[in-house]
Amino acid sequence: MHVPVQTIDRETWRDGVASEGVRLIPEETPLALTYNGGTYAVMMGTPQNLEDFAVGFSLSEGIVKSADDIKSLDIVRLDDGIELRMWLAAEDAARIGERRRHVAGPTGCGICGIESIAEAVRPAAVVPHGQTFTPEQVMAAMQAIAPLQSINLQTRAVHAAAFWSPAGHIVGLREDVGRHNALDKLAGALARGRTDARGGMVLLTSRVSVEMVQKAAAIGAPVMVAVSAPTALAVRTAEAAGITLIAIARQDGFEIFTHGGRIVARHATEVADVA
Repeated sequence: MHVPVQTIDRETWRDGVASEGVRLIPEETPLALTYNGGTYAVMMGTPQNLEDFAVGFSLSEGIVKSADDIKSLDIVRLDDGIELRMWLAAEDAARIGERRRHVAGPTGCGICGIESIAEAVRPAAVVPHGQTFTPEQVMAAMQAIAPLQSINLQTRAVHAAAFWSPAGHIVGLREDVGRHNALDKLAGALARGRTDARGGMVLLTSRVSVEMVQKAAAIGAPVMVAVSAPTALAVRTAEAAGITLIAIARQDGFEIFTHGGRIVARHATEVADVA
């Protein structure tokens, strides 16, 4: 249960014909996040890139302000799950007592166990303006995701979150059965790699809910692009956070829901450069 992909025997019935064989499917494992000896949350996730997940979750939850605030991180593999064991400075650990979850989060749960409505809809961080992008860059970024999804290429059953650099390529991609987990893993990877997210785009293979916008804002990315539609609350949150929210991104185009000024046609950027 500690490997990301398993081979499972299965029977198939298609077009009136029965057959037997095997299929690769993603693993789903309980991941316990503990700080200074106390359990904060238990999430179901894919057992891969767990250091990134621990750091990204800690940042997006506001438990720490920097990856450096995590003094130590150990991955402890148990019979029935994996513990992500972290130790923080005393002042950081004290904050956790005010909002400890002690609950199990189902796959893809982003706000399980939060104790108040105000916490669930907390304002997202306001992102800097960043730079502009062309529609061609947005399309190229989204088309670059699929070949890099190693687990999804095997299973067709996991989400991905990626970061696209202005240099014209993806500099980080993480996968998980949970879309929130995938984004947390990406956040952790960017933080551990000291990547400045203010100049690029966060890319998602999932729908956009309010928690996804909150996490993208915590990363500091000015643009997020998703293949599926956003919720109304996600749109309002992105508007308030200054994030350009692009969704329903397909091979023939996309839809811009907030702060469309960052998306500029190529000829407009060329005119600006000449000026």
